[in-house]
Amino acid sequence: MNVNATFIGQMIVFAILLWFFWKFIVPPIAQAINDRQKKIAEGLAAAERGQRDLDEAKSRADAVVREARDRASQILDQANRRSNEMIDSAKQTASAEGERVLESARAEAESETSRARDQLRREVGALAVAGASRLLGREIDAKAHAQLLDQLAEEIARG
Repeated sequence: MNVNATFIGQMIVFAILLWFFWKFIVPPIAQAINDRQKKIAEGLAAAERGQRDLDEAKSRADAVVREARDRASQILDQANRRSNEMIDSAKQTASAEGERVLESARAEAESETSRARDQLRREVGALAVAGASRLLGREIDAKAHAQLLDQLAEEIARG
């Protein structure tokens, strides 16, 4: 056996083995590698889309929270204004009611004072008639001297 013939035979077997390997083994492996690369690329793209969607969702959520805070602040301001208006209204109503009660009390006191003065005038007039009748020693007719007695009561009230 010749070394050259063995070497040529090995070269032919190696060439057939290489052809078989490149024809039947490498394409499925290359296809699997390409499929895996595509899946990885799709996964990375999906991750990037997910990250963008997450960022967008966060910004929308932040905007909604900001809007809710602004709205809550507006509601609180409106409630504070309304409560101040209600307090002012209640103060005005209470003040008006107080003034009305005070005026009523003043009018009642004035009326009571007027009645007391009239009563006092009548009593003073009666006492004056009684005193005068004792001094004169005779009965004075209150009806006959009503004008004089009224004048006397007015002078006493003024004095």
